[in-house]
Order: sequence, then C-alpha cells, then structure tokens
Amino acid sequence: MDADPFALFARWFAEAEASEPNDPNAMTLATATREGHPSARIVLLKEYDARGFVFYTNNESRKGGELAANPRAALLFHWKSALRQVRIEGPTERVSEAEADAYFASRPRLSRLGAWASEQSRPLADRALLESRVAEADARFPGEDIPRPPHWSGTRVRPEYFEFWQDMPFRLHDRLVFRRAGEAWETWRLFP
Repeated sequence: MDADPFALFARWFAEAEASEPNDPNAMTLATATREGHPSARIVLLKEYDARGFVFYTNNESRKGGELAANPRAALLFHWKSALRQVRIEGPTERVSEAEADAYFASRPRLSRLGAWASEQSRPLADRALLESRVAEADARFPGEDIPRPPHWSGTRVRPEYFEFWQDMPFRLHDRLVFRRAGEAWETWRLFP
C-alpha cells in the first residue's frame, strides 16, 4: 500500500498518459452552490503537485461563481481503458497571478482570444456573435502579446481525500482511500 497519494496518482497518471487514446488529463469537476445544488462538467488538468490539482477557466462562468460561493470541489478521473478511476475532494484556491499569466501565455493564440471573447456559461444569441467577438479581440490584440483577462485564472483543488478505484474480476473492486490527517495521511480500503 502506497503511503503517499500523490506518488500513487503520479504513477497511475503516467500509465494513463501512455494508454488512454484521448485526454488522459480530462477530469469531472463537481461544484455546488452555497445552497448545495450540485453541478458537474469535464475540465482538463493542467498541472499538479503536492499543493493540488489545477485547472483554468473564466471565473465569471457558472463553475467560477459556484467556487466563489462555496470554495470546495470534487474531481473524478476515469481512465476507462485502464479500468481505473481516482476521486479527489478538497477546498479550492486561486493560483497566483504569476502562475495564471504563465499558463495563459502558453496557450494557442486563438484560445487566448477566445478567453477575451467568450462570456462563458451565459446565453449566446447565435454563433455569429461569438465569431464577431473573436474578430474584435483579434483586432484589439493583433500580435502574440495578448494579456490575460482579469476574469480568467486557475483554480487549485487542495486534496483532503483521495480514493483510488481499480476494477477487479466479478466486481470485487479494489478501493484505496487516503484522508488528510494534519500533515500525514490516514489510509484504508473500502468494500467494493
């Protein structure tokens, strides 16, 4: 049994990167309103380390509003071809301005323009409006130097709970849990 959930995640993630045909970094992000109304969607993991798991988004989107009101989230990685999944739960925090700027600058130009053009999660009258707004952003920022919009940043989920699930024959799956206990981790197995 691994003593460090981050080390086990790193091993499983490397195996998923080698075997998953598409987006091994895709994860379900579950958030909830202040009243507890849940919402889930797929986002992409962009980095992780001992501090947590980072994704980037428009903070004025539905998920951004939910995280501002209730700064806790759950993540789920499902690697179907490996017959594995990992659940992660914990509080969230914004990444630093420097981290957000660095990641934003690494994105393709059209993705950076799209961050300026899109009012993510709000009603869109028609596709032509979005395309028009991308064209406006393109005219506003004609070169490669496109600053990060003030409403766009990264969120880090700081794990307090991990569950590693491995498919086993006859649905006798292996479920390994880690729960933060101060600076250490408590660990146990769950019945399938």
